[in-house]
Amino acid sequence: MDGTGVVPTGVSPLEAEVAALIVSALQLEVGAEEIDPEAPLFGEGLGLDSIDALEIALAVSRRYGFQLRSDDERNGRIFASLRALSAHIARSRVT
Repeated sequence: MDGTGVVPTGVSPLEAEVAALIVSALQLEVGAEEIDPEAPLFGEGLGLDSIDALEIALAVSRRYGFQLRSDDERNGRIFASLRALSAHIARSRVT
């Protein structure tokens, strides 16, 4: 979502919401609308690290009512991109 509340083309409303959550939780200096939903969140993509993953997991837990566990073997896929994380949230959220 941009400052007008409009979801960018090609981004689902949940993806826009999760992007805003990531930006807020990590106090990033990029706008949520600047996060490519297919770009990697870690490494060459958004450039996040393991501490950022913990912060995102905590924010997701608070917002959507389920836990992302550090020992989950699926974490590589779950955190692969904004789109992957949003899809996991859609399947798992309780609120």
